[in-house]
Amino acid sequence: MQIKNTQLGHIAWCETTAQHLAPQDFAVDGWREKNAVVGQSKGRYTTWFVKTDNSDSPQTWVLRHYWRGGMIEKFSRDAYFYTGLQRTRAVSELAILEVLYQEGFAVPRPIAANVERFGLWYRADIIIEHVAGANDLVAYLSHNPMTESQWYLLGETIAKFHQRGVYHADLNAKNILLAHGEFYLIDFDRGELRTPQPTWQQANLDRLLRSFNKEHAKLTTLQFSQQHWLQLLAGYQSINPI
Repeated sequence: MQIKNTQLGHIAWCETTAQHLAPQDFAVDGWREKNAVVGQSKGRYTTWFVKTDNSDSPQTWVLRHYWRGGMIEKFSRDAYFYTGLQRTRAVSELAILEVLYQEGFAVPRPIAANVERFGLWYRADIIIEHVAGANDLVAYLSHNPMTESQWYLLGETIAKFHQRGVYHADLNAKNILLAHGEFYLIDFDRGELRTPQPTWQQANLDRLLRSFNKEHAKLTTLQFSQQHWLQLLAGYQSINPI
């Protein structure tokens, strides 16, 4: 990761094609002007898919702004207290992704992060590469079942992240992608690399199970059952028994 100063704060970048990015490149309006917005994903807030104009190797990037949640959102939608660049939400997430991507884990390729300072506060954005052909598990299971071997593979995948000490702060069905037979974990906001311990690993699994059950309650046709969960756990236990 390399970092450069801007008039508003700092830009951290991991990808060579991102070294010339400016703060305005982290706002969707500029991409709209170039007709480079190629999609979006709507959750609590909108994430944008944008196409780079690199003629030699065009890429699709995912642009995400950091928004507050919970009760504090009523006071500030996107301002965070600044305690150092490496501790900002964007640079911290970019750093975790860089480590995992370089080690061969199934995560999106990190591109860049933008941090804008104002007084004691900051706002932030992150850009990662779009995983081509991917569907999150809620979208996929809404229309397709997964095989027993796929559930087993998903369990193995999560176990390998846990063995590495990857704590995912929001491990849920929408933060797992399936693309070309491989599972990816996304959204490492507030994630950490920590010492592996059964306590937080089990808490991660419990959170994922609650997510599947919640989505199934909202959509009863979702292809998820207790048997599927047991298949996932079998794969997990084969790598990381807890």
